[in-house]
Amino acid sequence: MNIFYNKPGVGDVLLIQLTPEKTEKVITETKGDVTQVIDVKTNEVLAINIFEFSKYKVLDLQGNVPLTTEIVETIQQILEKNDVSFTLEVDLSPKFVVGHVDSLEQHPNADKLKVCQVNVGESTLQIVCGAPNVEAGQKVVVAKVGAVMPSGMVIKDAELRGIASSGMLCSARELAIPDAPEVKGILILDEQKEVGSEFLV
Repeated sequence: MNIFYNKPGVGDVLLIQLTPEKTEKVITETKGDVTQVIDVKTNEVLAINIFEFSKYKVLDLQGNVPLTTEIVETIQQILEKNDVSFTLEVDLSPKFVVGHVDSLEQHPNADKLKVCQVNVGESTLQIVCGAPNVEAGQKVVVAKVGAVMPSGMVIKDAELRGIASSGMLCSARELAIPDAPEVKGILILDEQKEVGSEFLV
């Protein structure tokens, strides 16, 4: 789940993206201040828009809204107040974490891509990476599926040249780190960083 709010640019509406998947045909259903966007084929709720959001809660920010227990509880209460029978299922685990590149191999269909096995603590992710400086044994920043990059891009499960990839290894510039060096390649972290721990800019 990803949440966005930009009152000056979009208006007083909280935009909730429940799934990154796109579909060809949707319908909308509105109750009070809440509009649900629903997949016609599956009847799955893809997104929820809450209008006049500031009458429920004041958010002094623009762009991506951090997922916290408090904001999830607030949204659930708003849904109930507007007679919307939908229960939020939210993964509050960190989406930017320290990973360890356990191994890598050449992509079979692309000279400039590597297929990396990256330990992120609770699991090992296969991530296809095109950075020239990626090597086995490095500690790196992993944007997991569901992460929202500073650019607004949402990280999704993907297939790159026929190989599955779940996440992204990040450069300093992609993470919008102040005074990031103008070099190509991913950000390499200190050995002291704990694998699986949250990465904070």
